[in-house]
Amino acid sequence: MPGESAFKKFISVIVNKLFKINDSPQRIALGVGLGVFSGLIPGTGPVAALFLAFIFRANRAAALLGSLLTNTWLSLATFILAIKTGSLVLGLHWQEVNQKMQGLTHDFGWAKFFKLSFLDVLLPVVTGYLIIGLLLAAASYLLTLVIIRPVSFGYRSY
Repeated sequence: MPGESAFKKFISVIVNKLFKINDSPQRIALGVGLGVFSGLIPGTGPVAALFLAFIFRANRAAALLGSLLTNTWLSLATFILAIKTGSLVLGLHWQEVNQKMQGLTHDFGWAKFFKLSFLDVLLPVVTGYLIIGLLLAAASYLLTLVIIRPVSFGYRSY
């Protein structure tokens, strides 16, 4: 398949970029994790990834890369999962939250936006994205660490 070879080439380029970063495996993995987290949350992305990397002293290039890998497309793919997760944690019915959110997005208006309760719609969505983001960030951190640690023998911490 033509798409499969393009995908393999894309992954190869990403892995090569990570291997060429001159930093500790932990800082690189933390950067990727922070990037995945910020890229998943709608409305954030590369700027938030760089800010978080600066705050947590993670590798900024890896954070930017992680953010660009997940920015927008993954947050859209996990929208319903975020609603379900946030609703479950807050004890709400996800179908009602989803219906209110769809009503808001299909016929958006500021009056309608402020009429809806923050607790009814936005809090479950934000909560769900935060939980999913933290889980994917932790998984990205661990996966990156496992992948790059065996080849990072040249790095020395002084």
